[in-house]
Amino acid sequence: MKWITLFLLLISFYSFGQRSDFKNINFKKADSLAYVYQDENLSNLPILTHNLTAHLTTDVEKFRAIYTWVSISIENDYSSYLTTKKKRKKLSGNQEALIDWNANYTPKVFDNLLKHKKTACTGYAYLIRELAALAGINSKIVDGYGRTATLTLNTKSIPNHSWNAVELNGKWYLCDATWSAGKIVMDDLGTRFEQHYFEGYFLAEPELFIRNHYPLDISMSLVPEPLSFEEFIEGPVIYKEAFSYATIPEFPKKMNLSIVKNDGISFVISSPYVLETKSLLLLLRKNGIQNNVQPKITRRDSEYVIHYIFNTQGSYDVHLSIENVIIATYVVDVSRK
Repeated sequence: MKWITLFLLLISFYSFGQRSDFKNINFKKADSLAYVYQDENLSNLPILTHNLTAHLTTDVEKFRAIYTWVSISIENDYSSYLTTKKKRKKLSGNQEALIDWNANYTPKVFDNLLKHKKTACTGYAYLIRELAALAGINSKIVDGYGRTATLTLNTKSIPNHSWNAVELNGKWYLCDATWSAGKIVMDDLGTRFEQHYFEGYFLAEPELFIRNHYPLDISMSLVPEPLSFEEFIEGPVIYKEAFSYATIPEFPKKMNLSIVKNDGISFVISSPYVLETKSLLLLLRKNGIQNNVQPKITRRDSEYVIHYIFNTQGSYDVHLSIENVIIATYVVDVSRK
């Protein structure tokens, strides 16, 4: 009971907002400035901050210019990520030591970032915080767990990611410049970073953000009733495209599901946007073969109920798709009886 009371006090302290608070703001000028100065180095952060923000009037536009610049100008350094991962694993049993190590290691990461414009997630978050501070904007580094289709977790997993919270107009918002910057690709050509800016993680909706970002300090989820860590790791895989539509998979709560042949499942998603029901598909992959199906869909205000009956037994990867992009994945095992 004491923990719940403390958590509610922290949440009230961190008054949080949503991206829709700035729906009338046009970020075109801020983004343009970021691209104009994309090749600038990091030798003089005050001048860089001035160039990015001096001609913008609102804090959210200034932060957008900073965020976009970091996302398009900094290369994700996979070797630095491996070093961080190794140390975090070593200290996984001592959270206080891990926090101390993060605090001491972050400046070293930043020094390397200044010289080479390459870093891991900690460096992205640190640079966002430093540039924001120079612009008079309060930002925090948030450490925790990132979950993707390739970053699977369990209850013994160590923290593996860092991102930012930012205060704008007295409210707190969440963002992840690392995941906005692009992705690490590992194939026959080796390991490399592919730059591709994605704005969906800029001031992301907290209720969606917590589905693939779980903070060590749960108050920094900015969600009044956050998932437990077990619910977080057992939930469906959420892809970045879900953030383009602010679409939250509400049900089922777990990724792995078991049903009997000829039974159905109702997948429920919510979105503040009006979605064309014909754009909602289920992609069913079984034994290496994929079928795209148009399920029965019912709309309930901001929720969409996607119902499908599984007539054949087997194991299915079930991908929820909007306008031909996958937003979430479940695994459904269908038995004979």
